[in-house]
Amino acid sequence: MPCRSRRVIRGHASGDVGVRDRETTGGRGAQDGHGEHGTGGRRRAGGRTGGGRLHRAGHRAGRQGARAGARRRHHRPPPKSTPPGDRRRSPGAPSAGTKPARVLWKRGDTGRDVRELQARLRQVEWLVDGPTGTYDELTERAVSGFQGKRALPRTGRTDAVTWQRLLGMSHEPGKWELYLMGGQPAAAPDPRCTRGRVLCVSKSSRTLRWMIDGRTVSTMSVRFGSRFTPTREGVFQVYWKSRHHVSTLYDSAMPYAMFFSGGQAVHYSYDFAARGYAGASHGCVNVRDEAAIAALYAQVRKGDKVVVYR
Repeated sequence: MPCRSRRVIRGHASGDVGVRDRETTGGRGAQDGHGEHGTGGRRRAGGRTGGGRLHRAGHRAGRQGARAGARRRHHRPPPKSTPPGDRRRSPGAPSAGTKPARVLWKRGDTGRDVRELQARLRQVEWLVDGPTGTYDELTERAVSGFQGKRALPRTGRTDAVTWQRLLGMSHEPGKWELYLMGGQPAAAPDPRCTRGRVLCVSKSSRTLRWMIDGRTVSTMSVRFGSRFTPTREGVFQVYWKSRHHVSTLYDSAMPYAMFFSGGQAVHYSYDFAARGYAGASHGCVNVRDEAAIAALYAQVRKGDKVVVYR
């Protein structure tokens, strides 16, 4: 009995205390460090208690983070406003406060400068017709397209900025680029044209003057034969008129034909009307203005003089 009693006490003093401490609060062994089991209990209990604390701390941190995120979602700062001057402009829109460029030419204007504008627009393939020397609807649309392609304000009016861009993309047009479709001024009449009724034809200016006793009745642009089929020069007479003539050699229409030298005649040309000086005749004197040659045909008589000169 005494021995058993001591064993129980010894167990209580060592192992039982460690067991009880592990099941409750960790015991004094964990606090004092007494006994082997007390020490082991301290390690295991301490480890389990530390893990629990970390677990609870993680839960608290998670709940705090969720509450902070909710506050941020409900209290987002308003978006920063963009100053009016920094707003992105649409292409072609003038910036606020920018003075519009000076307008050089607009619809309805006429003259040599407009003719050059049209010639340069033809070079960059924004205009097909002309030059005519008149700022018409086709010219306005061509300018507007050119401006839009380069993010300039699409006004259809040629301002200083548009003109500088066009100058940088084109070359100085030659005389027959400017007058591709006619309209050039006539040269001074040859002295042989100052008497009587004369069709006075200048190769240098590519014009025909209808003159009666030194007075010019009408003037029109004309086209001649190529170097392979040149128009003959000299003094001739109209020997035949044919209103609806068709060439038997080239099988082409020659309306309002007034023959003066063999098969060569002054007549209206559909090709000249369409292509201007981009083409040539087979030796005849072509006229592109149908109304003008119709009036001329009505006035010219057989035997009237024809002078072709340079």
